[in-house]
Amino acid sequence: MMKNMLNKKLAQIKLLLTDCDGVLTDGGVYYGEAGEELKKFDIRDGMGVERLRNIAGVTTGIVTGELSPSVVKRAEKLKITELHLGAKDKPAVVKEIISRLKLQPEEVLFIGDDTNDLAVMKLVGLSACPANAISFVKEVADIVCETNGGGGCFREIAELIISAHQEGKTVHRSYETITLNSGIKIGPGEPCYIIAEIGINHNGSLETAKKLIDEAVAAKASAVKFQKRTPEICVPKDQWDIMRDTPWGRISYIDYKRKTEFGIAEYATIDQYCKKLGIDWFVSTWDVEAVDFMEQFDTPIYKLASASLTDFPLIKRILLTGKPLMLSTGMSTTKEIEEAVNLVHAFDHNYPLFIAHSTSAYPCKPEELNLKMIQTLGNKYPGVPIGYSGHETGLATTVAAVSLGATFVERHFTLDRAMWGSDHAASVEPQGFQRLVRDIRDVETATGDGIKRVYESELGPMKRLRVNISEEYKEDKTKKSKV
Repeated sequence: MMKNMLNKKLAQIKLLLTDCDGVLTDGGVYYGEAGEELKKFDIRDGMGVERLRNIAGVTTGIVTGELSPSVVKRAEKLKITELHLGAKDKPAVVKEIISRLKLQPEEVLFIGDDTNDLAVMKLVGLSACPANAISFVKEVADIVCETNGGGGCFREIAELIISAHQEGKTVHRSYETITLNSGIKIGPGEPCYIIAEIGINHNGSLETAKKLIDEAVAAKASAVKFQKRTPEICVPKDQWDIMRDTPWGRISYIDYKRKTEFGIAEYATIDQYCKKLGIDWFVSTWDVEAVDFMEQFDTPIYKLASASLTDFPLIKRILLTGKPLMLSTGMSTTKEIEEAVNLVHAFDHNYPLFIAHSTSAYPCKPEELNLKMIQTLGNKYPGVPIGYSGHETGLATTVAAVSLGATFVERHFTLDRAMWGSDHAASVEPQGFQRLVRDIRDVETATGDGIKRVYESELGPMKRLRVNISEEYKEDKTKKSKV
């Protein structure tokens, strides 16, 4: 089919239907501990469902002969309501869906992979199949994917539909306020989102991490943040065997980094603990495997450390999760910031993005904080919530960042700045963090709305100190304000 004709047909699609086994999954059979049949899904396909819905307004449906409970769970997570399991007569099911949704056949695309999908593929306006579909299906399909079933073929078709829907349209970024999956909103007019960055200040101790979470809650922080690395990836091999004096004795640098990394048991505990205390938690991921690991948890944000701003494979992996991304811009040129932001917007112009101004010096001297960059970034990227990640000593400059427009702020957090470790000296202790939160909230309250008023508390001094008092105040002694 000619490309122009195909794009015109793709632009008409309102419903994407797919078989499950061999399209959304790799067709393998897996069993859980109780012997129940499970399915292996590709995370990229799940993101394709969300992007179709949010960008192109296209609904996804599953029509399958499968009865696996994991398919039901997957559909629930992706909010797929057109779920038809155990379909013995697929053409009849598809006809019913088209009729009920009041669609025309040309508004429907079906992805199949085997002979039992052939009849359905002839009913709809467009048909597709994965690269590893049987030959009979490939001969019939309008589109043969470059990727296999369970390996991203659904996502491939989803992106073709999205591209066709967007062709010829001017795309405007519409967000100014981003709502997290915890229900908290970040953006202009919302309370500043205050992040206590624990990072690796737990020194490998889960008990210390829980104490830090307790103190962050006591300080009324909005969130706590950790860091997640795969040491074997993030530590250059020529540094592995360098010996260091640590709380665990004199050990190699790679062993030291392993000691400070939390695994599944620790983060599962942190996840439950933060939910119990009602505080958000998330991490800075330093490598692709760390993102894969963190996808086991439903955290509200992914943070990209300043050091990772040029790590495009890592950024792309985070984008596949669909979760809001917070970019930190320390040690970066304007060009490097532009390239990272352009990468995000090329993936999805409306991708939920935060940008944090930062200077990567620990601790940072006041003359290098350059807080006016908050306003520069805000002017350069209208609609994107801008924040501040600070590494200075003292609190006043972080409060000033909020007055300059930072919609979120982040400061390293420790129980004691004298503790052993690389980040403690540039961190804020619990009492200091309480003052920081208090001062930020006071500044937000004091900022007001910019409308001039005469407050009731000013009427007494007015009568005592003014020679001439306006008639309106003479006549109405109880008047509380004047705009």
